[in-house]
Amino acid sequence: MLVEFRVGNFRSFKDEVTLSMVASADKEHLATHTVKISNKLSLLRSAAIYGANASGKSNLFNAMAFMRNFVLNSSRESQATEKIDVEKFRLSTETENRPSTFEIVFLMENIRYRYGFQVDEKQVHNEWLFYVPTIREATLFIREKSDIKVGPDFKEGKGLEAKTRENALFLSVAAQFNGEKAKKILEWFDHLSIISSIDANRHREFTLSKLADKEYEEFTSKFLRVADLGIKEIQKTERPLIEEDLSKDIPLKLKSRIMSAVVDVEAVHQKYDQHNKPVVDEKFSLFKNESAGTLALFGLSGPIYDTIKKGKVLVIDELTSKLHPLLTQAIIEAFHQSHYETGSDRALPSQAQLIFVSHDTGILKNQLFRRDQIWFTQKNEYGATNLYSLEEYSIRKDASFDKDYIMGKYGAVPFIGGIESLFSSL
Repeated sequence: MLVEFRVGNFRSFKDEVTLSMVASADKEHLATHTVKISNKLSLLRSAAIYGANASGKSNLFNAMAFMRNFVLNSSRESQATEKIDVEKFRLSTETENRPSTFEIVFLMENIRYRYGFQVDEKQVHNEWLFYVPTIREATLFIREKSDIKVGPDFKEGKGLEAKTRENALFLSVAAQFNGEKAKKILEWFDHLSIISSIDANRHREFTLSKLADKEYEEFTSKFLRVADLGIKEIQKTERPLIEEDLSKDIPLKLKSRIMSAVVDVEAVHQKYDQHNKPVVDEKFSLFKNESAGTLALFGLSGPIYDTIKKGKVLVIDELTSKLHPLLTQAIIEAFHQSHYETGSDRALPSQAQLIFVSHDTGILKNQLFRRDQIWFTQKNEYGATNLYSLEEYSIRKDASFDKDYIMGKYGAVPFIGGIESLFSSL
């Protein structure tokens, strides 16, 4: 599970900010919205991030995506001569010569790890990995540029110091050489799913791949059916690829080489006679005939199913894009329920977590969220993003989160001045 994520000097984040999934002392929705890890630690099942356009919400999403991708790919030979694709905060002279900072705290096999690094376009300046095997935090390794000190509990890293390029992470190199702890940590990052609802192609492909699993296909059919889309079920089919499936810009020779079978999905609808009695099923191509909202829900069904079933962490930019507020609420509540993982001798509470970015104030309700689950991004007058929680405000238990937010009581809303006069002058 994710405990916290910290980032600084990255895009609109000048100073370091922290997104924490640690539950506060708030007693609201304890059974459904939190997971008790120990007597001293409970973690949140979800977090929602709100803010004005261009306030930095998506930059938090991008920071998590950058860290994940760099951990998974930095040691590859294809990256040996490449610059590190990191973007500093560019609106201050203070940050020009400083590296960007990324740190994540997470639980893996019930052990707490803290891993982070500082990088610029050319090199890794610092890198560190700690864990808590019993009570106190212990050092696995600490790196300052090429100087890497390996702790006694990270023997797998011994001898790899000289094999680590200046633009590669030591953790990634250790995993490449089959280090046990390092491989498991990279697996945790691989299971950290970070997707955007606006760009649906990537997770739609993941959903399609999951349809080979009969259990998942049945889940997706039920998911779309209960969403009141008029779909009875979906059916995965294969058909010959035709020219209409391909872009007109693709050369004819290339078209002939890639013409083969293509996976399609059919949405089954009920057909009725003149007396409104059901007669036969009518099938439609999901991708050609169904709405954008249906496609968005279909694309999200795979990552949601996989995350809840396997207890992963799912981060979604613009979850509410193209979805009705009631559908969004149902997805959030799915993470808040007391799901259980199977496959062991005893049932274990699911450790699945959902973190999402949204503009939809229709779901910003105290019946759906605790105060510590709601986060805001707001830029100051110098263009730097601040990240803060609703938990920092002293408010009544029955407060209307949505109305108070729109009224500007928590900040993080756009100041729209003179827009009426702007259009009236046209």
